[in-house]
Amino acid sequence: MAYLQIDHVDKVFTRGSTRSEVLKGINLTVEKGDYVSIIGHSGCGKSTLLNIVAGLTDATQGGVLLEGREVNSPGPDRAVVFQNHSLLPWLTVYDNVRLGVDKVFSSSKTRAERDAWTMHNLNLVQMAHAKDKRPAEISGGMKQRVGIARALAMEPKVLLLDEPFGALDALTRAHLQDSVMALHQKLNNTVLMITQDVDEAVLLSTRIVMMTNGPSAKIGEILDVQLPHPRKRLELASNPTYLKCRQRVLEFLYERHRFVEAA
Repeated sequence: MAYLQIDHVDKVFTRGSTRSEVLKGINLTVEKGDYVSIIGHSGCGKSTLLNIVAGLTDATQGGVLLEGREVNSPGPDRAVVFQNHSLLPWLTVYDNVRLGVDKVFSSSKTRAERDAWTMHNLNLVQMAHAKDKRPAEISGGMKQRVGIARALAMEPKVLLLDEPFGALDALTRAHLQDSVMALHQKLNNTVLMITQDVDEAVLLSTRIVMMTNGPSAKIGEILDVQLPHPRKRLELASNPTYLKCRQRVLEFLYERHRFVEAA
């Protein structure tokens, strides 16, 4: 049985008499420890699919199973990191992470254990030094690190990343990608990530799911990225497997884009 299974998922949005079919017949299995990226052009329903897995949006048809149990509402077993960090501005870095820890572990960890666990997760993302700062006092990249710490602190079965590096400058983005890659190696957690960045998808993923253009978007192709870990960005630049994977994703996206232009 698959760890996470997206089973025949359709999604239709209805507004008045207007009916918009966003996703059609999405089937995907994700094994424990996988890092799966979903890539496609804007408007192909990537974030809608992630929201269905998160339990934030209901599927019109089909459903999502996590360890054999249906997912139909939000829960701490699926933690989401959005492109916008979504930290509470009046709380410190520590308190933003501690909030989730208290919510999930209030009955299973003592106060001292919850404090230690909060600090452990801030250390994982190298943000313990800023624990007393508020979001307005730290950079965009630091905010995303805190968001990732908050998600990891809930010990989710699946970490859901919705273009988590999209709003960052190139250098910060690269550093954060390296951090997430190192965390995945260390924790062997299961990750589902939305991205529009081809290099990011190839660098981080074990598999890349390529979506067709909407409406009625489907999975067009799934690519296995057979690159050993740990992956080093500079060494990959001339790696034939990396270049081949990158070319295949670009070809898929370009062919789809050209098809839309021709239509």
